[in-house]
Amino acid sequence: MSDAIWQPLHAELDAWAGAGRRVRLWLRDDDAVAPSPQLDALAKLSERHDLPVLLAVIPFLAEPALVERLRSAPLLLPSQHGAWHRNHAPQGEKKSEFGRHRPMEAVLADIDAAKQRLGDLFGPALLPVFVPPWNRIDPTIAAKLPALGFAGLSCFRNFALGPDGGPTLGNTDIDIMDWHGGRIGRPVAVLVEEIRAQLEQRRLSRSRDEAVLGLLLHHRDHDESAWAFLEGLLGLSVRHPAVAFGDPRVLFKA
Repeated sequence: MSDAIWQPLHAELDAWAGAGRRVRLWLRDDDAVAPSPQLDALAKLSERHDLPVLLAVIPFLAEPALVERLRSAPLLLPSQHGAWHRNHAPQGEKKSEFGRHRPMEAVLADIDAAKQRLGDLFGPALLPVFVPPWNRIDPTIAAKLPALGFAGLSCFRNFALGPDGGPTLGNTDIDIMDWHGGRIGRPVAVLVEEIRAQLEQRRLSRSRDEAVLGLLLHHRDHDESAWAFLEGLLGLSVRHPAVAFGDPRVLFKA
């Protein structure tokens, strides 16, 4: 992969370093259910770069073999990805498992039963972080998550908690997959520009705090382009003084 593709991002990171600032890069991977060659590739990626990954596991589809596989992949940190990953939204609306389409009691019962199932599988290795399928959850439901034992919630860029609050929120910002163009990895140059623009926006904002940037992965769907992008980005990041890798256990105080 040409180094020229990465040059705009490298220049933006140089600007961060020149300003004495850092960005904390972290990874979330969705839809884990079973061991697979793709999961092995994700585990090797995390090990090569010493980078913990928040692994969102579908509770009622998860196979016991996944538990055994993760024993030898300590940097893949299991968390709860919904319940069944089922869409309850009516036709014409965006997909959602946890919108206002069912009684609150039924929704919370699903979340709690799914949490118990993952707890039985993973025990203390399970992070108390909730990841709703399709990154959608009604804020009134999100506000109930702490009472169910969740310390964190992860959705996607621009999701915000409602007036009743909720757990610690850590959204992802960049989805590396093209879901409408064939479930393939997005072009590297497009991803580089999107990350560069996101970082520039943060650098020019009034906040002087360390920024956090989350990447959304789906190991089961990654093609060669997706894996190559991740290797290129993480290789650049580990060498650059403006980048630090984030640990979901710290991010969510879990």
